[in-house]
Amino acid sequence: MRQLLRLCPLLLVVALLFGTGPAFAGKRVALVIANSAYQHAPSLTNPVNDGSVMARTLKEAGFDIVDSRRDLTAQETRRVLREFADGTRDADIAVVYYAGHGIEVEGSNYLIPVDAKLERDTDVFDEALSLDRVLVAVEPAKQLRLVILDACRDNPFGKTMKRTVASRGIGRGLAQVEPTSSNTLIAYSAKAGFTAQDGDGANSPFTVALSKHLTTPGLDVRRAFGFVRDDVLKSTGNKQEPFVYGSLGGEDVPLVPVKVTAAAAAAPAPNPQADIRRDYELALQVGNRPAWDAFLAQHPDGFYASLAKLQVEKIGAEQAHAAATEKAKQAEAERDRLAAVGAQKDTQAKAAADAKAAEQVQLAAQKAKEQAQQQAAAAEQQRVNLAAAAPSAAPASTASPAGTNVASLTPAIAPADLSRSVQTELGRVGCFSGAADGNWTPSAQRSLSQFNRYAGTKLDVKVASTDALDTVKSKQSRVCPLVCEHGFKADGDKCTRIVCRDGYALNDDNECEKQRAARPAKPATAKRDDGDERPARQRRQAGGEAAGAAGGFGAAGIAAAAGASRPSSGGQLFCNNGGCRPVNRGCHLEYRGGGGPGNDANAEVCN
Repeated sequence: MRQLLRLCPLLLVVALLFGTGPAFAGKRVALVIANSAYQHAPSLTNPVNDGSVMARTLKEAGFDIVDSRRDLTAQETRRVLREFADGTRDADIAVVYYAGHGIEVEGSNYLIPVDAKLERDTDVFDEALSLDRVLVAVEPAKQLRLVILDACRDNPFGKTMKRTVASRGIGRGLAQVEPTSSNTLIAYSAKAGFTAQDGDGANSPFTVALSKHLTTPGLDVRRAFGFVRDDVLKSTGNKQEPFVYGSLGGEDVPLVPVKVTAAAAAAPAPNPQADIRRDYELALQVGNRPAWDAFLAQHPDGFYASLAKLQVEKIGAEQAHAAATEKAKQAEAERDRLAAVGAQKDTQAKAAADAKAAEQVQLAAQKAKEQAQQQAAAAEQQRVNLAAAAPSAAPASTASPAGTNVASLTPAIAPADLSRSVQTELGRVGCFSGAADGNWTPSAQRSLSQFNRYAGTKLDVKVASTDALDTVKSKQSRVCPLVCEHGFKADGDKCTRIVCRDGYALNDDNECEKQRAARPAKPATAKRDDGDERPARQRRQAGGEAAGAAGGFGAAGIAAAAGASRPSSGGQLFCNNGGCRPVNRGCHLEYRGGGGPGNDANAEVCN
């Protein structure tokens, strides 16, 4: 018995070492790919730096294998993924980190190697690597499969890529994914449909936050990404929000386990509100109805339960609006079909009534959806403000019972900040070209009106509202068409000057047309100078004489008149039946009237 008592301290140490806390992680492998030196696009600065930081972080965290590669071609990437897949067969945790360009085509995501040209949209199938191929490489891991993509940059290939099919969509950033394998997480540096920033330093804000939190000993990987999200939002002024897709089980899954020692300090008292907040944020990241139902089943009452119910109402309103929209489209199509086939008037009238009723239901659902979205956004903003003001404080005092209207949770965001955010989002979708200064000017109102026109919405343009902000944020690509001035043409998201080749010029229709050869200038013609100082009456007399000579005396008279047109003593001609002669010096002609054979119209008068 004494020997057993003496062994008790030793048994206690062994229990502390091996019987408590999470077990030490098994084999952990990682692959780091960083593409910067693109051959057919501008080079990127940060990916290589980010890859070096992540490789060093994972090595210091004790990973068994950290394979770091940079600037891989398509063939090299396929070979590296195949080799890495062989190493994950006996691994418990497999991590792939990729930094570089990525692209979304028709809802599928692709990683772009450095030798990709992507002249056409269909080239992604041959020249790029599908995200599904990366998921296949980590699939053999038993405990955790983690893929981290810092590839949500503004993609230069999308601006020059030719569309083989006009309806094929090429999105902004990466598309949302839902992993089909269990225990799989996919982390984006920015929310689906948005682009990430490279930052002002040597590393992107996303990688800086990853290196700080991801390998914290004992920290669940989901909470680690929550801290990463908070840091990136803060460092980018709420412009970039990392996002995680996928789900894990109920137990914590740290990348680096805590090393338990015999002298371990007493565990801190649990904080129920912190756990509820963590569960709420995880459900918020997933964002679907089953996630909120699971949260409410676990936490049916309290502050976060009220917020979760608002999120459920928002999802229900969105689903109801989608169903009403589809029903209205079907009713309208049926009405048009009956009109086209010439159905009976009462049948057409009933179809028209059904279409109108469906349209009214759709409008009501649209209003309910917008109201639910506004309430959920206001409540979420208030929660974020409370967490920022007192991170460690439990919001139990602000809890409201189920079914209580939480309209009092109005957003604490300043009007100028809200206007600035709406202006920024309108600029992102191509509807606003001014400066996002927070002043809701007539120019900003026209921009929101233009958004309503092309997006089919009915937002109030007089004020900048959270409803408008959420609606514009939901658009993942350009909404308003790019309009360029005369002499410029649309080139992606920018206007470039039109340059015509030699011999062509820009016309009023903004097209280059061939220039016509310039006609030779006409030679200057001599003009009769009537500017002499002779009286007008004398000029008329001279004209009459010349006309008389030409008309009354035939060719001889015309010749004489022509000969007499040369300068003479008096400058006048006297003509009669005998012919024409110059007026003598010192004499002049006076018109006496009449005229004809034997009756001279003019008389020579000499002083």
